[in-house]
Amino acid sequence: MLEHGGNLSLAAVQYGIPLENWLDLSTGINPNGYPVPDIPPAIWQRLPLDDDGLIEAACAYFGCSTALPTAGSQAAIQVLPKLRPPCKVAMPSLMYKEHAHAWQRYGHQIYAFTDLQDAILNDADVVLLCNPNNPTASSFSPADLLDLHASLLRRGGWLIVDEAFMDATPENSIAQHTHLEGLFVLRSLGKFFGLAGARVGFLLACPQWLGKVQEELGPWSLSGPSRFVAKQALTDFAWQQNMRNQLAATSQRLAAILSENGLTPRAGTALFQFVPTNEAKLLQLQLAKQGIWVRYFPEASALRFGLPTEDGWKKLESTLKTIL
Repeated sequence: MLEHGGNLSLAAVQYGIPLENWLDLSTGINPNGYPVPDIPPAIWQRLPLDDDGLIEAACAYFGCSTALPTAGSQAAIQVLPKLRPPCKVAMPSLMYKEHAHAWQRYGHQIYAFTDLQDAILNDADVVLLCNPNNPTASSFSPADLLDLHASLLRRGGWLIVDEAFMDATPENSIAQHTHLEGLFVLRSLGKFFGLAGARVGFLLACPQWLGKVQEELGPWSLSGPSRFVAKQALTDFAWQQNMRNQLAATSQRLAAILSENGLTPRAGTALFQFVPTNEAKLLQLQLAKQGIWVRYFPEASALRFGLPTEDGWKKLESTLKTIL
């Protein structure tokens, strides 16, 4: 099983700093997530209801015609490789590692690409990417992705797009096109909405494939309380727009602080900044000694900085000035 997140609990032991004293910037999760409403007691006392309006709320939010709720996008990541015989799967060399792990588990061959002009895409049966990418924050235009999908479809291929970090920029999503054969989009409420613990995700695709995935997942893939909270979050349009504005400002603030201290990001999203540097491992160590935890990516000698909590900005800025 792959390790996930920044492993903050292990860092707390390693550096002898109590868990509550850390500034955790390792997750890419909105630190000001959706305010969870009171959950009616009856929801805890009955099985989840498929006709509770969650799917309709998801379709309205994503702009699609069909959606399958899953226990986070991870559930769909694990099922999709089972639905094709072993084939050639192309994905970015640096990306969320569960994708490659899942496809390799079922005998598929993984090929890495760097951009959409890479020749390997002409020979792939499945192209899988994150948009925007995690952790590099690189992005692909909807037009380019739809052209790629059309090319794959002509040879019976699939395009799978993980849009876990798309909510802050919905205009760049291709969710509204998931009625097309061979196009799959993964969405999650864990990042923008800050509801990672609820384990709510959605697979968007044409109905026949959603039915096949549902058969693999079985009934009640989401708990009743998670469905209730997810529906509230997906229909709270005022909160969503306010949060998009807020995240745009705080992401720019983070990028500015990093740049002022010689750590200019290569790219960023509304929820994190990606900073390649030859001193990445040393900087992670120095920050950790001060109780600040960031993600280190040895493949790219880079750090990913998530957004601080409101009371964490001063600590981050003063620490960067001290060590740099």
